[in-house]
Amino acid sequence: MTLSKLSLILIASSFLTSAYAADPIKVGLSGPFTGGSSSMGVSMRDGVKLAVTEINKAGGVLGREIQLVERDDEAKNEVGVQVAQELISKEGVVATLGYVNTGVALGSQRFYQEAEIPVINNVATGSVVTKQFLGGDFKNNYVFRNSANDTIQSAMIASEAVTKQGFKKPAILADSTNYGKLGTTDLTAALTKLNITPVATEKFNIGDTDMTAQVLRAKEAGADVILTYALGPELAQVANAMAKLGWKVPVIGSWALSMASFIDTAGPNGDGAMMPETFIQVPSTPKRKAFIEAYQSTYKIDRMPSPVSAAQGYDSVYLLAAAIKQAGSTDGPKIREALENLNDKIEGVVTTYDHPFSAADHEAISANIPVFGVVKGGRVVPMHPEDLEGANALRVKPKG
Repeated sequence: MTLSKLSLILIASSFLTSAYAADPIKVGLSGPFTGGSSSMGVSMRDGVKLAVTEINKAGGVLGREIQLVERDDEAKNEVGVQVAQELISKEGVVATLGYVNTGVALGSQRFYQEAEIPVINNVATGSVVTKQFLGGDFKNNYVFRNSANDTIQSAMIASEAVTKQGFKKPAILADSTNYGKLGTTDLTAALTKLNITPVATEKFNIGDTDMTAQVLRAKEAGADVILTYALGPELAQVANAMAKLGWKVPVIGSWALSMASFIDTAGPNGDGAMMPETFIQVPSTPKRKAFIEAYQSTYKIDRMPSPVSAAQGYDSVYLLAAAIKQAGSTDGPKIREALENLNDKIEGVVTTYDHPFSAADHEAISANIPVFGVVKGGRVVPMHPEDLEGANALRVKPKG
């Protein structure tokens, strides 16, 4: 072989190596971008995209850009299953971010578990989401989360209603999805610990537009407070039914009461609704201020449709990027191991993540992080402003 031919081969090989090294890192993004859950899904997606843009501008991860592969799961379990299989088999993603709806998560994430590909739930809150593959035949768990699970939220709701505000006759109104059913179970258990039994437990379906019958039964049962586990559109109909009946009692529920689809559809009837929040659209830290301004500038919008979803989506990207960087690889088991042993502190919008996960704990958010928000004048504001001031502005997960 002549020297010139050898040189050409080496040059061609160099080009191939460079091209391979520059291949993007494919990351799945699954959520409901249409339909009743879309205010959460779109906000989550937009938060994720903001973070990806920032990381790519800074050089990417391992010298490679992150490439999002977006799919609309429509908040439907069967669509979520199809999306998961496509992202894994056809697109070859190294991880997936998303899952807004608990039912979709529970139906879909088994495919990631089997393929040993990490998935970070950045909105879904069902308490069993990260426990689905513990023990048994599963040596390792590939499901992580950076949202406040329903065990945390239900305890906060019950404590606020009973211990802090003194109500003794709560009624629970929840939807018939896995989210509503599991939330009702957690909420009932939290009330039991406080020696309180709900005077009524009412259900409704996704898409129902008249909750008068359920609200009337709660009223006739003597309820002094309404506790909710449902999504924005149906929650708005609960508030509207209460106004129709001229019945004024407080509404305290899961973070979904902060959705734009609740606030806008309920209008003045939604004012006063209270909910736990990991993030309220208030620039209480420099990181939050920068995030809010970037979101508003990029998407030409003042109020985020679902601030919690946007912030948690944004943070999930930085957690995944840190794991890939630490692993030095896009291999699923190595990313999982890195997530469980993150060395670097990650400054997020919700919190600063300092060893947020371990092999035994895949929940990044602890009970001390969320605070209560309240709907006022078409926005969610801190129920207790002092919760986001001074030393309280940034709450972090305890170590150990």
